[in-house]
Amino acid sequence: MAIDPIEKKPLYHYYPGKTILSAGTIGCNLACEFCQNWQISRESEGSLHRIRVASPAELVETAVQAHREADSIGLAYTYSEPGVWFEFLEATMPLIRERGLKNVLVTNAFLHPEPWQKLLQWTDAANIDLKGFQENYYRKLCHGKLAPVLANIEAAVDKVHLELTTLLIPGENDQPAQIREQAKWIAGLNPEIPLHLSRYFPNYKMDQAATPVETLKQAYEIAREYLKFVYIGNAGSANDTRCPDCGNLLIERTGYQTRVIAADQCPKCGRKIGIEIK
Repeated sequence: MAIDPIEKKPLYHYYPGKTILSAGTIGCNLACEFCQNWQISRESEGSLHRIRVASPAELVETAVQAHREADSIGLAYTYSEPGVWFEFLEATMPLIRERGLKNVLVTNAFLHPEPWQKLLQWTDAANIDLKGFQENYYRKLCHGKLAPVLANIEAAVDKVHLELTTLLIPGENDQPAQIREQAKWIAGLNPEIPLHLSRYFPNYKMDQAATPVETLKQAYEIAREYLKFVYIGNAGSANDTRCPDCGNLLIERTGYQTRVIAADQCPKCGRKIGIEIK
């Protein structure tokens, strides 16, 4: 549990510059061989000793305190897969709403439709890991299925603020044709959905070299042919938000330092941007 910048989820178009109390526990319904957070998502030696028991009511009070002391906007269910602790979320999320705070899901969206719809009714914003765009990729490296994830992304589009993240792994899901197909599909839902292309580093069961920055840049250029907002993550580069029409700087980011210049409308050309901000 920690107070994180909202940009760390990553959410770039949802209360930029704010913080959010973030909580997670052991467990995941996928078994990604490249997991960048396996020390939490998979039970490991010593992980049980780091667990703190908290009831929904206690966690909500912690979130309220974080709001008072650190201007946190609410509670993010993150670090591991929150769908695994569905019943806890079902008890906690309505209480967060009652206190006027926000619920944020950081999830792989690999859930059956019924529990997914229940979570969406209490969710304000979500970042969904769209791990790749081929069924065999999900089966081979994630030990799951792509189709339910796509269906759940479609179900979330008009219900919550939505951003997507794809970790690009060399030789696995970084082919230009696959990036193009994925970007076109997202654009068919809404070309304004932000896509975060994140850099893979060797971790868990995979030891191949990190994703070349040039691969990320190429994927960025392809995705930008279809999507208005694309960002490169985990590569040490700046991720400013610019007006898609005129290129005017709207939000400046250096690491997790954020400076908001404009969020609702571009001051140069007048284009509506629609970034939620307090």
